[in-house]
Amino acid sequence: MPPAANDAARASRLTRFQRRLLGGVLLTLAPLLLLAISLIVLPLPPVARWTLLGVALLASAALLRWHLRRVTRPLSTLASLLEALREGDYTLRGVAGGALGPVIYDVNALAQRLQAERLRFEEASHLLSKTLAALDSAVFVFDGQARLSLVNPAGQRLLRDKSPQLFGRSDVELGVQDLFAQVSGSVVTRSFPGRSGRFEVRHASLRQQGRGGRLLVINDLDRVLRDEERQAWQRLLRVLGHEVNNSLAPIRSIAGTLSTLSARAPLPDDWAGDLRDGLALIERRAAALTRFLAGYSQLARLPTPQRRALDLATLVQNVAQLESGATVHLDAGAALRVQADADQIEQALINLLRNAAEAAPHGEVRLRCWREADRAVVEIIDRGPGPPPSANLFVPFFTTKPGGSGIGLALARQIAEAHGGGVALDARADAPGAVARLWISLGNDAPDPTEARLS
Repeated sequence: MPPAANDAARASRLTRFQRRLLGGVLLTLAPLLLLAISLIVLPLPPVARWTLLGVALLASAALLRWHLRRVTRPLSTLASLLEALREGDYTLRGVAGGALGPVIYDVNALAQRLQAERLRFEEASHLLSKTLAALDSAVFVFDGQARLSLVNPAGQRLLRDKSPQLFGRSDVELGVQDLFAQVSGSVVTRSFPGRSGRFEVRHASLRQQGRGGRLLVINDLDRVLRDEERQAWQRLLRVLGHEVNNSLAPIRSIAGTLSTLSARAPLPDDWAGDLRDGLALIERRAAALTRFLAGYSQLARLPTPQRRALDLATLVQNVAQLESGATVHLDAGAALRVQADADQIEQALINLLRNAAEAAPHGEVRLRCWREADRAVVEIIDRGPGPPPSANLFVPFFTTKPGGSGIGLALARQIAEAHGGGVALDARADAPGAVARLWISLGNDAPDPTEARLS
């Protein structure tokens, strides 16, 4: 409601209250006024005069008592409602009647609104409490005097203490005051009572009850890295176990068959052929296992990129000339200068282009590159069946092609990430086929060399 309308409503309620109060006062004085008129107009004897005076006084007293109750009862109700609101009890309601009926109605509406807001606040607080409890990050909130006012269970575990003992203690007492001097988002190596290692520190200013405060969030990076490392080892062991068993099972079977064959006396007439076939199978499986381990070695020992200035458009043209399995339509555009390892980028593009050519045999492949903001992008578009619906396309040794090694996409992504970029493989939106996109950063800052190796 606009302010003018509120003022008009308040004025209207005040006018009604004044009229009711004035009407009650006039009604209280009515018997006395009637007595005065009667004494002036009518020639009454003294006894009658005193009798009328007594009756008028009693009537006025009764009306006065009624008027006082009529005025004071709504005031008492209003006082009770306001006292309940002051005490935080928003469930009490008054009967909207009498001289202050509109006011009591407004107080009832205020109590209902405050009750709804308290319910929303309690629900939001409960949700915030559950969210903070579920976070793995340690969260601390300090008031304007740098004393702790809120901490989640992860923060209690980090400091190895319970919240009742932590509340009210300063950041100096907790040993975290120096973290506010760090740039928000920086990584520090620290020892806390509950844990030691590398932590990401984030902090920000906030307001509490109109006063300043500070928020501190500490993320344990070592635990996340340990979980990722454990999952990586589990995936690697599953892949290695699967591939090794696939090679050793037939080798063990053929070796047992040949051992049984050699123990027979006399030897069968076709023993030489069976021996040659068995040894050939053992040789093939051993060679496949050797190639598999060589592919893993290639991924695990990818060297740090040796960045030099090169023209990416020229490199793309050279890669296109190496592919003979499909017709390559080149759209390299103008010269595109980048800082990159030419051999590694060329190997990554060869792998992506070969996948596109094998997906669309005797078809057409489109190859183009361009600059996009602070990165260089190379795109390879084919007319094949499109990428398989799997989330493991970039998992090492995962392949859907018969005889595939499963390291082409993984190696391409690893090379691109070592250059501050990445690789994506998506289905075409305009036609059947796939779009492979490789991008590298145009910045001169090289990433951490350990990111270029398979842990």
